[in-house]
This record gives sequence, structure tokens and C-alpha cells, in this order.
Amino acid sequence: MKPTFTLLLLLLITTFTNAQEFKTPVDYLNYISKETDIIARTTWKYTSAVAHSKNARKIDVTRKTLVKSIQTAAKKIEALKDGYKGDVEYRNQLLAYLAISEKQINQEYDKIINMQEVAEQSYDFMEAYIMARDLVNAKINEEVDKLNANQKIFATKYGIQIGEDKSELGKKMKISNEVFENHTQLYLIFFKVNFTESVLMKAITDNNLNAIQQNSNALEQYSNEGLEKLKTFQPYKNDLMLVNATKKVLEFSKKEALEFAPGVVAFMMLNQKFQESKKIMDDKAANARSKAEIDNFNSLVNALNKEVGTYNKLNTKFNTERSNAINNWNATGTNFISKHVPID
Repeated sequence: MKPTFTLLLLLLITTFTNAQEFKTPVDYLNYISKETDIIARTTWKYTSAVAHSKNARKIDVTRKTLVKSIQTAAKKIEALKDGYKGDVEYRNQLLAYLAISEKQINQEYDKIINMQEVAEQSYDFMEAYIMARDLVNAKINEEVDKLNANQKIFATKYGIQIGEDKSELGKKMKISNEVFENHTQLYLIFFKVNFTESVLMKAITDNNLNAIQQNSNALEQYSNEGLEKLKTFQPYKNDLMLVNATKKVLEFSKKEALEFAPGVVAFMMLNQKFQESKKIMDDKAANARSKAEIDNFNSLVNALNKEVGTYNKLNTKFNTERSNAINNWNATGTNFISKHVPID
């Protein structure tokens, strides 16, 4: 399961209460609030699409709709040249927020998607992708903090009471942020062993004994590290479904390092001895072969024939367990997000 690119916009949806004499500044803020509310709702549609849809086209359509909603809002806010009676600080901060949001969602998105394409080529690439994705969200949310601060300054200046964001949309966004963050933490633990395992499998395919030993050691180490992290991991709403799926992958990977890899190495070394003995026999005429060479070769043939069946059973067993563990994690990860991220 590939990690998802999610936008964690935390734009405040505000409500205003005030006496009649403050009607004009309240109207000004309500006008702005109407525009930011549209963006917040469009952002939620994008987040919901990421969580509940596997249709890449649908997800990208919602992203483009989000960009358009930001552009439309920016034009309307930009038209308020004088802000409220010449007070333009809040207006200008909002325009800055919209400009940065559009850039991050539009331009930076393409860079991140490109990073996502290669993310699974190494753990370092995956970490870089996730860090870049989080940086986009951090930059946007930094502007949100500035915007909210300016909003409070404006409201205080004109004696306006700003209500807390208790809207359903605000709650949904908060929940989705927490769910995706929880999923990402477990995904990185899963990916580290899963990637190392893929490198181990390549080493086996290449008959590279040194690489097999090196990567089986790394796989055991990363499995142990992951199991330790799970002991203190705080699952979202105490839902252990993805934690347990991750634990199963780690336990399997550790067993793979301790049982499967040594079995593979032993079989490869036996086969290597057989091939060396066979070469000696092939290079000599039948009447030039010593009794010791013939006995050694026959002994290796018998041993190899015996071990082939054992090795095939071992390979089949671990291939099945590996497939089950990875498929279970992917399905559980999808179910975890679908279960906890509210449906639009």
C-alpha cells in the first residue's frame, strides 16, 4: 500500500457575535468567512476522496477543484482593496495564505507526486517523500496560524467575539489529520522491514551469499526495532487493528531472518559444493577420476536430491506466509483509514 498525499488544512471556520453597532465589521468578517468556508469544504472533499476512493482520477479532480476554489476566493478577497475602512492587515494575510496554499497544492503537489513514484525504491526515499509531504502541510498550517492570529487582532480591535470552531466539518478535518498521521507512523515501521525484505529476496535470486547474510541481519535488527516501537505506540482511539497487522509483519520478518535465510544459505552452499564437484568430474575423463572424487560427487548428489524437497517446502511456506502478512497489512491499512476518516 503506497502512502497517500493528504492536505491537512486547518482553516478556522468562524462564527461571530456582536452588538448592533458592530454590524459593518461583522459583515466584513462574515463575507470573508463565507469564502474560506467554501475552501474548507472543498479541502474536506479532497481529504475524503483520498481516504475512501482508489480512483486516482477522482482524487486529482477534487484537488483541481480545490485549487480553483482558492483562486476564486483570492479574486474576491483581492477586490476588497480597502479591507474594512482602510484596515487591510487581515485581508492581506488572507491573500498571503491563499497564495501559499495554491502554490503548495498546485506546484509542490507535482514534485511530491514525482517523489512518490520513486519512494518505494528505498527507505531513505520514503522518508524524504513523507517529510516533503509533511512540509507542504506545515507551510500551509503556518500560514493558517498567522491568519488566525490576524483575525483575532482584527476582532479584538473592533470588539467582536469569535466563537470556537465546533462545526462538523472542523471535527472531520481534525479526525482525518489524526488518522492519517497514525497510519503514516505505522506505515514507516512496516515499510522499513518490507523494503529490506525485498532486497533480501533479490540477493537470494542473485545467489549472493554475502548480501543474503547482510540483509538478513538488517531484517532481524529492523524487526526488533519495530517491535520495540509498537510496545509504546499509541493507536488511534485504541484501535489495534493496524498495530496488530504491523506486529504480524514484523514477527514474520524476524522469523524469515532467523529461519528462512539460514536455510537458503545452507542450500546454496550445498549446491555450490555440488557444482564445484561436478565441474571437477566434467573436466576429467572417466578413467582419470579417482574413487574419492566419485564417492564425493555421489554423496553430494544424494544430499542435494534430499535437500531439494526440503528447500522447496521451506520456500513455499515462507512465500505463502510473506504474501499473507503483506496483503493483510495492506488491506488492514485501507480498512483503518476507511473506518476512522468520516465519510463526506
